[in-house]
Amino acid sequence: MLPKILNLEPKRKDVILNAALKEFATKGFDDASTNVIAKESGISKGLLFHYVNSKKDLFLFLYDYCADLINKEYLELMNFNERDIFEKLRQSYLLQIDLLKKHSWIFEFIKLTATTKSDEINKELEGRINEKLLLCHETMFDKVDESKFKKELDIEKGKQLIFWSNTGFTNQILEDIRNLENTELDYDHILAELDGYLNELKKVFYK
Repeated sequence: MLPKILNLEPKRKDVILNAALKEFATKGFDDASTNVIAKESGISKGLLFHYVNSKKDLFLFLYDYCADLINKEYLELMNFNERDIFEKLRQSYLLQIDLLKKHSWIFEFIKLTATTKSDEINKELEGRINEKLLLCHETMFDKVDESKFKKELDIEKGKQLIFWSNTGFTNQILEDIRNLENTELDYDHILAELDGYLNELKKVFYK
């Protein structure tokens, strides 16, 4: 049976989901507090448990909800046939930024779900491994136009360096989100920074 939270009007639902995503992402399942989630959502704890049966149900619902959202609004929209590695990365970031505008903790939550100490939760997550997410890196970096790279470059090492740069930029965005209090993330600034970094990487790796 679907959680009652899905029947809420979108803005109210998103407030609750974002409060839960932040709490679980920053503290993990074990230390996350439903009291904090309810307070940050502006509702009572009793009402929170009217929408979801338990902390475990809320956590697993969030995982499924986020994985489905990432599939539909990121992976299924990505043009993995694009062979310019930097154009592909830019497209990837644009889609991720659109997701972050809706749920700023979505990627941090997915990233940290594996840290739970709960055997019960870990067992549930084993059956929820997202094969599309696992294949994303392979597809992103294997199908590229290698003719654009400088001739003297070790292309495989070059792609690994680009991947590390990409990971570093992603981690910086997530760090910025973690450090936010009441201010909004400046997505225009992020995009400008991204374009600047990608242009510099092109100078290094492309002819």
